[in-house]
Amino acid sequence: MAVLLVGGLLLGAWWLGEKRTGASKGAAYESGVLPSGSARLAYPVPFYLVAIFFIVFDVESVFIFIWAVAWDLLGIPGLIHITVFITVLLLGLLWLWRKGGLDWGPKKREAVKQ
Repeated sequence: MAVLLVGGLLLGAWWLGEKRTGASKGAAYESGVLPSGSARLAYPVPFYLVAIFFIVFDVESVFIFIWAVAWDLLGIPGLIHITVFITVLLLGLLWLWRKGGLDWGPKKREAVKQ
């Protein structure tokens, strides 16, 4: 019954819908401003790095919340496990920072030369 209802609504929308196409039919609407340039722009890599960092630390926070809820069951061994978990993540963050993976702009040496 639901399939017939959805099919009927789609058929009715197609039958009653506007069939005319104009010059502006395919243009994107951006608050009244006409589009200029290509719609396929490359985003700089640091934006992807921020997204990856967000995902990593978001998952980390979920694990820490789960650990906090189960503190009574886990006890001291759970504390040791969560300490090792956070230490590994912080060591990875420190390594990335030292390698320059968190730098947004030009390197400091290049900025001084200019």
